[in-house]
Amino acid sequence: MKCSEICALIEQEYSPEYACDWDNVGLLAGRRDKEVKKILLALDATDEVVRLAAEQKADMLITHHPMIFSPIRRVTDEDMVGRRMLALIRQDISYYAMHTNYDTRGMADLASGLLGLQECTVLEEVKDGEGVGRVGVLPRRMTLKACAELVKQAYQIPNVKLFGSPDAEVFSAAICPGAGKSTMKEALRFGCDVYITGDIDHHTGIDAVDQGLCIIDAGHYGIEHIFMEDIKAYLEKVLTGVHMDVVPIRHPFIVI
Repeated sequence: MKCSEICALIEQEYSPEYACDWDNVGLLAGRRDKEVKKILLALDATDEVVRLAAEQKADMLITHHPMIFSPIRRVTDEDMVGRRMLALIRQDISYYAMHTNYDTRGMADLASGLLGLQECTVLEEVKDGEGVGRVGVLPRRMTLKACAELVKQAYQIPNVKLFGSPDAEVFSAAICPGAGKSTMKEALRFGCDVYITGDIDHHTGIDAVDQGLCIIDAGHYGIEHIFMEDIKAYLEKVLTGVHMDVVPIRHPFIVI
């Protein structure tokens, strides 16, 4: 299939119209007329992922996070992004990113579903009643510690960080995969007991607790790695004659 045909099928389900206005999604490098027989799926276009795409002779790399967020003035081997872009272009690998459009149209429901969240509504609207994150209730009332164990099991992650007493009772919950600092105000507005997200800093965490909101920080990668298998399943349904590989799950840091 042509790269342009694959882009169209992705955007049929995950339209760029549902991306946040600050985001950068879509085809970011490569040829639309490229014949694609092999796709590699990853969360981030790291040096390792770009090398893997070349080694596996992938025709197309699809990631959740865009390699390019801000406008760039040059593409050279003098900086990290430039080197990655040059490597993809040299290997004739088309590169596509689907970020907050997937967060809105896929990630939010998938993440809340895996957690067993019920009676869900949108945490923060992006367009036409759809948006990032979900607010609902947990399967039952439980302690914050028990909720943390539920989160670890749901997303198959080794650890989480808690803000709040492990013995606190929680029931109403909000979830925002990725970095959720900016949407914490919405979790507070909904009066949630617990907010499940990632990348929560010290001051945001302690301020949340003082406002009656416990936080489970599952890490940015911790929840969002579910993107890879979900998009693989979708593409396998709509594409023909295209082989897909997924980068193995590898958490970017360890806790010792």
